[in-house]
Amino acid sequence: MRYLVYTLLALLLIFVTVIIGDYGPWYFAWIVGTVMIVLISAAGGVLLDTQIEARQSGEGRGEH
Repeated sequence: MRYLVYTLLALLLIFVTVIIGDYGPWYFAWIVGTVMIVLISAAGGVLLDTQIEARQSGEGRGEH
């Protein structure tokens, strides 16, 4: 529930910043870019862990 409240608050603040401020689009792009970098990094970490686990399970069975 707390996550939902913070998400709605962030969206409201972004909307107000874009409408009112001259620098609104820059901040909006910065926030969206930061979120995308974090999500892509997390996905890369998950893929790396999956590859490492697959390699370790393959070595345990004598496969290379």
